[in-house]
Amino acid sequence: MNWLKNVWYVAGFSRELDGGQVVDRRFLDTPVVMLRHSDGRVAALEDLCPHRLMPLSAGTRVGDELQCGYHGMRFRIDGLCTLAPGQTHMPSQACVRSFPLSEKHGLLWIWLGDAGRADVDLIPDIRWNDHPDWTPSRGYHHVKANFRLAVDNLMDLGHESWVHLRTIGQGHEECIPNYPVKVSIEGEGLLKAHREMPDIDAPPFFAMVLNHSGPINRWQTAISLAPSICMTDFGVYPVGTSADDAYRSHVCHLLTPETEESSHYFWSVARNKRLDDETLTQDVCEAITQTFDEDTEVLEIQQAQIKKLGGAVPRVALKVDEAPIRTRRLLDALIKREQEDPTFVYRPALMVDDATPALQMELTRR
Repeated sequence: MNWLKNVWYVAGFSRELDGGQVVDRRFLDTPVVMLRHSDGRVAALEDLCPHRLMPLSAGTRVGDELQCGYHGMRFRIDGLCTLAPGQTHMPSQACVRSFPLSEKHGLLWIWLGDAGRADVDLIPDIRWNDHPDWTPSRGYHHVKANFRLAVDNLMDLGHESWVHLRTIGQGHEECIPNYPVKVSIEGEGLLKAHREMPDIDAPPFFAMVLNHSGPINRWQTAISLAPSICMTDFGVYPVGTSADDAYRSHVCHLLTPETEESSHYFWSVARNKRLDDETLTQDVCEAITQTFDEDTEVLEIQQAQIKKLGGAVPRVALKVDEAPIRTRRLLDALIKREQEDPTFVYRPALMVDDATPALQMELTRR
């Protein structure tokens, strides 16, 4: 299966392991069970008892160990067997594969490749998920589609005018593809596609967050960081006001392949305004959930069509496909290097800085 292996993938939100919870998920078609030790360490094991292949997640947690629900074998968080009922000798093969698991920015990060290369300094910078200057609304979608289709969707924001008219999309007269996009490679594995949309009608979501129904100025930058993290950096502000006071949001789309035909979609929508407004936090969460429900429906239809008809998309490339196609090529090149060069280490570039909106817009015009 064509995945980049030696890289950190988002495995969940840190809070999911609080209170002794055990979480089981499949990543890159590998079953994994995760838990937090009583001393605070987080751990990830292959969700498979080596005896008769029962998932450990189907058993129980006993203290800081996982007990298989079939014959009671117990395993520490490093995968070593501590108990085989009915015998004192532990077979040398009675162990479970462990995976590096780390916490950063309120997220769980898992490394499914060569464990010896799992450098925590290579974890991407998603600081807005738990930064005091930003307030996030968070959520999760399970998508029955290949993660590359989801990345395509996020790097081609032109679809908003048809898929998201009830939330973030412009009407047909101001459809997003009519505004030119500037696509640029900013670093290893990093691509940006930037649009500016001056003096437009406010879509429902932006009218809500601005509490303003008149014309607005809008910019949005779709960012892709290989292999499967995207971010939509957008800003909106009423016409006649300053971009320096824009409502700005970093929408982090944290995709992790589950299988060839399904994906985990963790998301965090961090804003720079009304940070203590809990009602707004919930309203944003509900609106974004609706938005991503709309995306999910389209992605799952595409996946079903590809399975039925074969081939790949796009069958006919349009201008809006420039960023998705270039993003796929970046990832393919990284996968090829990893497969051909045993010394290659992918070092993800920084996703975006926090320059003021006015400065960002000025820079993109140069």
